[in-house]
Amino acid sequence: MNVLLKSAKIVNAQSKDLHLKKRDILIQNGTLAKIASKIDAPKGTKIVELKNLHVSLGWFDSSVCFGEPGYEERETILNGLRTASLSGFTDIVLNPNTHPIADSSSDIVFLKNASRDSATDLFPLGTMTMGAEGIDLAELYDMSNAGAVGFYDFKSPIENSNLLKIALQYVQNFNGLIYSEPLDTKIAGKGLVHEGTTSTKLGLKGIPSMAEELQIVRDLFILEYTGGKLHIPTISTANSVKLIADAKKKGLDVTCSVAIHNLYYTDQVLEEFDTAFKVNPPLRDKKDTKVLIKGLNDGIIDFVTTDHTPLNIELKAVEFDNATYGSIGLESAFGLLHKIFDTEKCIELLTHGKERYGLSETVLAEGNKACLTLFDPDKEYTFEKDNIHSTSKNSMTIGESLKGKVYGIFNNDQLVLN
Repeated sequence: MNVLLKSAKIVNAQSKDLHLKKRDILIQNGTLAKIASKIDAPKGTKIVELKNLHVSLGWFDSSVCFGEPGYEERETILNGLRTASLSGFTDIVLNPNTHPIADSSSDIVFLKNASRDSATDLFPLGTMTMGAEGIDLAELYDMSNAGAVGFYDFKSPIENSNLLKIALQYVQNFNGLIYSEPLDTKIAGKGLVHEGTTSTKLGLKGIPSMAEELQIVRDLFILEYTGGKLHIPTISTANSVKLIADAKKKGLDVTCSVAIHNLYYTDQVLEEFDTAFKVNPPLRDKKDTKVLIKGLNDGIIDFVTTDHTPLNIELKAVEFDNATYGSIGLESAFGLLHKIFDTEKCIELLTHGKERYGLSETVLAEGNKACLTLFDPDKEYTFEKDNIHSTSKNSMTIGESLKGKVYGIFNNDQLVLN
């Protein structure tokens, strides 16, 4: 496919000669053929001219759920990847949140095959334990050979400390990455939301910050003993940032992420008992959001994620106590993040993280693969249901004023535009 992007402002701090410069970009057969101030379109080339067009390297999301296989009513792989493309993401890491759950090499092969013709690349996680039940290790080595980029019992804490120890030791043989959900279930108890002033006022059972932090302390002690690679997904408290900062100073190989909604919203939005805001980890207070944002600016938190979790309506349209945790977030990710950070920082955050999974980084230069996200950072609009491409509509961002609109992506020799 041959495409000419006209007058695109390039946002790529690694390319000093191109950063914040307006250029025409000629793509031929999936390759960046030419980048120049003015390019005449060769015959048969599709010309793309868009208002206030900005271009960056393709965006990466480390925590996405779909539904297929088993929960296709929530989201299929095909439509999920189309949604990711239209949201600006050229690469996503898929959580094992399906039925059957991805705990064998054949499950990983199915996911890879189902996604191979899409513009957005899918990199699956396998479970750490069989059936994500926390009892016996799954086929970690075989899943790695099949294409799994890490191992995660999605949203299920590893209660058996020895099992985590063994997993961290075992995967060092093939440079595997272990996830550990930061939640002590005994401390969390039957909590539903962040334990604080809001939970007390609303009469909702609270989850103390300590429930997250105790688990992180344990995991970091084990990591210090075993070595290996550990990822702690979607942290949410101020003290969690401090604990991980201290571990990094010790030289431990640990990374962490934060969900974009945990940077923007606080537990005060729960006053209407809207189940769209029921997420795991819970929305915390203003002190936590400030420290999380600072943690990203300081490089302690490694990357942001949408934590995109589609859910069918009957799991959300119930009493708050009975509602399932989760919100979709792909479509609103850039517009929400851009209300917190400036454009350059947003792009830095959205393009970072692939190296943790052993994935090759793209360089924006002539002769390289074209892996690009197209967007307008200045477009202000109100996010509505019509902006949702996902099959499920469980978004906490509906009705929110956002800044920044995604046009689409070019990747795998495919142009996908809204």
